[in-house]
Amino acid sequence: MKKWFIVQLYAGYEELVRADLLKRVQEYSLGDLFGQILIPSTKMKQVFAEEQSSEDQQLFPGYMVIEMDMTPESKRLVTATPRIIRFLGGNDPASLSNQEVDRIMAQMRGEMVIKNEQHEFEVGREVEIKTGPFIGFIGIIDAVDQESEKLTVMVSIFGRMTPVEIGFDQVKY
Repeated sequence: MKKWFIVQLYAGYEELVRADLLKRVQEYSLGDLFGQILIPSTKMKQVFAEEQSSEDQQLFPGYMVIEMDMTPESKRLVTATPRIIRFLGGNDPASLSNQEVDRIMAQMRGEMVIKNEQHEFEVGREVEIKTGPFIGFIGIIDAVDQESEKLTVMVSIFGRMTPVEIGFDQVKY
């Protein structure tokens, strides 16, 4: 029975690796062991000064999703493909659940909104921690990491200012 697996590969080579893998599947006559080979991407709309553009953006750069029957031959074919690093899960890769596959497919069809909002956190601003072990503490933002959506907040613990790293969703103004 075919299941979905994730393979890690060199970022930037996703289309090349996909084409190479499809060619190798045909060469070795293993088409019955493979289903879809996807590079999860979605159309992103961007608006700049009243100009709209739409471009394909990968959801998981450096990863590819493969529907396959996990046999020694199919596994060897995939791992021997140039620029494929490994299956996620190592020597005994775990397949994706139906829920995970449905979520990825919904993102690719544009049915699921990918959160990409910019927060207005600024260094020196006071925030209250609303979840986690420091719930109720009030601190001052010391650093903002937009990419990983984390804040370094200085809170007073036993009379000393201590840095605490927390997520954007764990604080309120």
